[in-house]
Amino acid sequence: MMRTFLRQTRSLYKITFLMITLKQTLISAAWLMAVIACRQKDKDETPARTSFFDKSGMDTTVAPGNDFFTYANGNWVKKTQIPGDQTGWGSFYQLYEENERKTKTILEEAAKANAAAGSIEQQVGDFYASGMDTAAIDKRGYDPVKAELAKINALTDYKQVLTYLATNDANRGGKFIGFYVGADDRQSSINRINFLQAGLSLPEKDYYTRSDEATKKIRAAFVAYVAKLFTLTGVDSVQAKQKGQAILAFETNLAKSHKSPTDLRDPVANYNKFAVADLTKRMPTLNWRSLLDNMSLTKVDTVLVAQPGYYQALDKLLPTVPIALLKDQLAFDCLDRNATLLSKPFEQAHFEFNSKTLYGQPQMPERWKRIGRRIDGAMGEALGQLWVKKYFPAEAKERMLTLVDNLQKVYRERIEKLDWMAPETKKVALVKLDRFLKKIGYPDKWKDYSDIKVGRDDYYGNVQRANQHRYREDFAKINQPVDRMEWGMTPPTVNAYANPTNNEVVFPAGILQFPFFDKDADDAINYGGIGMVIGHEMTHLFDDQGRQYDANGNLRDWWTKQDAERFKTKAEVVVNQYNGYTVLDNLHLNGRLTLGENLADLGGINLAYQAFKLTEQGKSTDKIDGFTPDQRFFLGFAQVWRIKVRDETERARVTTDPHSPAKFRVNGPLANFEPFYRAFNVKPGEKLYKPETAQARIW
Repeated sequence: MMRTFLRQTRSLYKITFLMITLKQTLISAAWLMAVIACRQKDKDETPARTSFFDKSGMDTTVAPGNDFFTYANGNWVKKTQIPGDQTGWGSFYQLYEENERKTKTILEEAAKANAAAGSIEQQVGDFYASGMDTAAIDKRGYDPVKAELAKINALTDYKQVLTYLATNDANRGGKFIGFYVGADDRQSSINRINFLQAGLSLPEKDYYTRSDEATKKIRAAFVAYVAKLFTLTGVDSVQAKQKGQAILAFETNLAKSHKSPTDLRDPVANYNKFAVADLTKRMPTLNWRSLLDNMSLTKVDTVLVAQPGYYQALDKLLPTVPIALLKDQLAFDCLDRNATLLSKPFEQAHFEFNSKTLYGQPQMPERWKRIGRRIDGAMGEALGQLWVKKYFPAEAKERMLTLVDNLQKVYRERIEKLDWMAPETKKVALVKLDRFLKKIGYPDKWKDYSDIKVGRDDYYGNVQRANQHRYREDFAKINQPVDRMEWGMTPPTVNAYANPTNNEVVFPAGILQFPFFDKDADDAINYGGIGMVIGHEMTHLFDDQGRQYDANGNLRDWWTKQDAERFKTKAEVVVNQYNGYTVLDNLHLNGRLTLGENLADLGGINLAYQAFKLTEQGKSTDKIDGFTPDQRFFLGFAQVWRIKVRDETERARVTTDPHSPAKFRVNGPLANFEPFYRAFNVKPGEKLYKPETAQARIW
């Protein structure tokens, strides 16, 4: 359900509801409910759930045909207070918190275990102990970064700046050179290095130029944050503020070259392959051959550059910028990047701007949460091995796979019956559907972290060595065959994704729990939850981006011209629908930015409902809690999206997030769904009602 981008332009699709960064033809109810049934019971696990739908959270004074999200969740929204250490609260947040507590149990046990040196228990246990030792961390102040700051201070021109960026083995590319290693979109069997636009500290380019008061305050707070970090290192406050203002001005200039979040969604425009020799001629300042050689990539002669405009601008800009400003920019990046690894004043300053100012989060999460997240990011599959052993046994993986297989059959039926797609396009679409890879719970082969030395008294060093491992791991993949079994998320993640270059859908163990499904819940609740998640991720392989990739994951045009035009026409209906939605002070959603997620939501509800109707409950009219099976399906679906976020978070997401706010992830697809109309007697004149001819229908 969530689209997570391992790359900036597209790739792994995720829900950004969580820290952001929130993924059946005669589909047997027994299979669905058995997935969670085999979850290992643990002594710290909560008692078996007996209630699967919160009737008290509804607001029945609201007509379901006017605002179904509020009808299903209105009283809950009114009564719910967002915890101080959260940007929002609701289903995803609660499950994420539950998983964090499970992770805490694992880490605390590992830290006390006195495990064998080099074992994953020793690595994650000592990593955790080092991060929890605040006395030692506070005593060191900013000593851990002084050597790097000294290197920066010794630079004398932009050429040395580029060498520094390329050779920093714990932060390759640094502030200005962004990249990832992954499948070549047009040759998906081979890994390449893909360079991305970079250099900005604020969420996206418009934060530097928008004239509304809220954004002006963010820019002022950014200057104050930069100044605070410098003053903590002993810089005079007046000089520190001047540095902050100069850095903001420099990044504002750099932001002009950036593509918008909407433009980053075009996979064709963001695919640009270059010979390194050609790039070096085009951008002599950056000198790509020298840059790659300094990154120890001497054998790489072909690269992808997703946003060449950024690098062209950087190439022209670097020689014109005073070296003192470049050094200040790098010093700020060093302090900002490592602030959460340093003493409390640095960590607090980082939180005040990056969480409180940008997203409205009043309180810093407890330290054990912060360290757990760090370890999950640094050694996620080491932690994941311990996590699934305790909380997600192998049988669940097999049963979930059967569930996905069944929903795949439903999708096949729908494609075969499409009235707008020509037979030749359908044929290729069905091959793609039949070939997609399903990853459930956790990887079949775990990553090896044995080269990372983890010290119990060296939190900063542990993070740097984990970073160095990641670069070694990534660089070893360049120009090598893609490992299709590699994962882009860790097992405890409350998330799911689709990756079109690998033609895959992925469901980590962390999301395979209530409210998405539970062994004791009725089919309506489970299909409205996990059924919709599965359908959503499968639809991503055929959304406005995913449809451009073939069965082998290659970016190519496999549609007839007429079918492609029909798809675009149908998708435009969805764009216009979501453009009409507003939040806060008439802040409009961006229907084009959110198109992929909106299409996946629409496809997900169609697939899940069709699969539900093949179950015994789906065929019956027996009521539970006073609701018919169909009504309960839609109510269960709506309560999965029971989420309330802070205004600052909502505002930031509308401009940067490809996902619509929760309210519209419910109301939006249902406005295009006749079975919902029938279930709740939605009539002309009600806000969600659209004539059948005006409804968006694609997959």
